[in-house]
Amino acid sequence: MMFSRIALKAAKPVATGAAALKPQIRFISATATVATKQPKGSKGRQMPSKFTPSTAQASGNEATLTIRDGPIFRGTAFGANANISGEAVFTTSLVGYPESMTDPSYRGQILVFTQPLIGNYGVPSSIRDQWNLLRHFESPHIQCAGIVVADVAEKYSHWAAVESLGEWCAREGIPAISGVDTRAIVTYLREQGSSLARISTGDKYDADEDEGFVDPGQINLVKRVSTKAPFHVEAINPKYHIALIDCGVKENILRSLVSRGASVTVFPYDFKIQKVADNYDGVFISNGPGDPTHCQSTVHNLQVLMETSQIPIMGICLGHQLLALATGARTIKLKYGNRAHNIPSLDLTTGKCQITSQNHGYAVDASTLAPDWKEYFVNLNDGSNEGMRHATRPIFSTQFHPEARGGPMDSAYLFDKYIEDVQTFKSCRPVFKDNRPSQLMLDILSRERIGVQPEPLAAAA
Repeated sequence: MMFSRIALKAAKPVATGAAALKPQIRFISATATVATKQPKGSKGRQMPSKFTPSTAQASGNEATLTIRDGPIFRGTAFGANANISGEAVFTTSLVGYPESMTDPSYRGQILVFTQPLIGNYGVPSSIRDQWNLLRHFESPHIQCAGIVVADVAEKYSHWAAVESLGEWCAREGIPAISGVDTRAIVTYLREQGSSLARISTGDKYDADEDEGFVDPGQINLVKRVSTKAPFHVEAINPKYHIALIDCGVKENILRSLVSRGASVTVFPYDFKIQKVADNYDGVFISNGPGDPTHCQSTVHNLQVLMETSQIPIMGICLGHQLLALATGARTIKLKYGNRAHNIPSLDLTTGKCQITSQNHGYAVDASTLAPDWKEYFVNLNDGSNEGMRHATRPIFSTQFHPEARGGPMDSAYLFDKYIEDVQTFKSCRPVFKDNRPSQLMLDILSRERIGVQPEPLAAAA
């Protein structure tokens, strides 16, 4: 199969800002170290990395967490010696801080952990698995703007750990604060809602500096976390070929697809997917950060796709919200969101409850769904919508994360359902079409995300 000229054109990396020079093209040796044998095919082309935010550790310095129009909490700094601003949110997850901190859905947010002790099992290495996906992280870098903990473990104990939480944060340029009353912070956020906040490190609190807050809700964060050009994740002996719209995709979503025999080509969030959908067996819309209404181009592309193709579609988290917007529904901002690994969701088709992993601040207003769309899941804690499905077509989406990482795998069967939809669609085509990736495609496309190094939100505003 000849690879689409449209996709080939989009595969060219786009240089911006200070890096507007012609990108250097290099081919990575197929002998690169991973956990097990790599799938066949080239590593593709890579953009040079510009990520060098390593800073001195702020361990022992005084630090403050200031909530806009709210209280000030004083504690001890660790991680990077820097000041940042973002939206303060909290998670009740007991474990999985490396996965949570590298989840692109947390971009621009100051993450408050309700678990009292964080960092006790350290930070693992960036080893990759047989599909060239990060084994322990959900993206190559820390995505949250900063973290807040009651107590940080300066010493760690775990066979897979290679550095402490403080060392990792310093290397990634992420400030953090410990020794604060996270119970009081969470109580405030539950009563007042997610709020803008700032972490300041140093011996002297600067009230004037804390007057400035960056609101990530006013920034198109998806544009920052989405790959800047297509890349490919090859399954071993693939049976299907999925086009994934990257709004900030987690590594385990990709793993959940390739482990089921589907090679995945990942496109930028605003790529006109409707123009190449015929060359794929299914379309997938990933998770991501921020307000879904910033992604109007993605919504339009999905509208056209559903009007012109019967291809199976699945969306997760932000992908669920974008799909809903494309059908004419509305989204709402939740007071303090749902961020945990133990949230019960009810399957309205079976009446069964499942415990889910969640991370979102927006939700779909189920009362605005069109007649052809049915509510699929509902949150048993707050009654908010957790999924939708089309009455007759193979299209469905979930607000929660069936891939987990971290969290329970109760809903992982939804990936099996999606693959079954893909298989049915593929077998019912009047003319058989082999959409598996060609060698040309494997040689041209990168094997990893392109141009997604974190930058300060102030630079993104």
